[in-house]
Amino acid sequence: MWIDTHCHLDAHEFGAESAAQAALARAEGVGMIVVPAVARANFDVVAGLAAGVDNACYALGIHPIYVPQAGEDDLLALRERVAVAMADRRMVAIGEIGLDFFIPMLSEPAMRDKQIHFFREQLRIARDFELPVLMHVRRSQDVVLKHARQIRPAGGIAHAFNGSFQQAQGYIDLGFKLGFGGAMTFTRARQIRRMAAELPLSAIVLETDAPDIAPSWVHPGRNSPDQIPRIGAVLAELRGLSVAEVAGATTANARAALPRLAALLGA
Repeated sequence: MWIDTHCHLDAHEFGAESAAQAALARAEGVGMIVVPAVARANFDVVAGLAAGVDNACYALGIHPIYVPQAGEDDLLALRERVAVAMADRRMVAIGEIGLDFFIPMLSEPAMRDKQIHFFREQLRIARDFELPVLMHVRRSQDVVLKHARQIRPAGGIAHAFNGSFQQAQGYIDLGFKLGFGGAMTFTRARQIRRMAAELPLSAIVLETDAPDIAPSWVHPGRNSPDQIPRIGAVLAELRGLSVAEVAGATTANARAALPRLAALLGA
């Protein structure tokens, strides 16, 4: 079995095909797809999608790209929604949260400060409810690590990891797994491929970030969760392992990172 630990299955690019995409992924051996929220406006959407698809679960959070439009009432709504969702076995994490210093507008001082405030408040929600987090870490590895050390959640996943080996160890030391996906399939992505080959296999989970970060054989088209097995095969090749070994290890790692997902899957 495979697990896609990060997939925006509710994205508009999928239109009315979300359930069909999940079914296609299941036919390819993807036993679970984690669908993170990005804003208050899609909390209900991701929860409803997971309720109607047998191989989907969800996370609740405010993505840094949506922080400019968000207010304190959104943080309050998130905390209240998480309190209710604790009774929903398909809610498995807080996410997608984090910091993005790649987009110029988000890198301006005032917006950096607002992002950090929202990130810290969401880390507090995760800590208070003993939930792991799905973290967005684009051009922000060290700052994310700093705040995660100060407000330490119950582990989680550094999504689309593209940092250094030292930064990777920082996440591992905090109990995080590292998400690898389509970027790893490009031969020119030498640093990402080197990390995928040399980091402890116990630290790696697989993801698509669909409809984004399409693998090399799909790029520049729309990514989808059924690509996980082939992405996993690339990881197997990089590490000199069998596909079965990589499927088993990355699934075990996802279960360890997201205990509520493990409970949902059962023994």
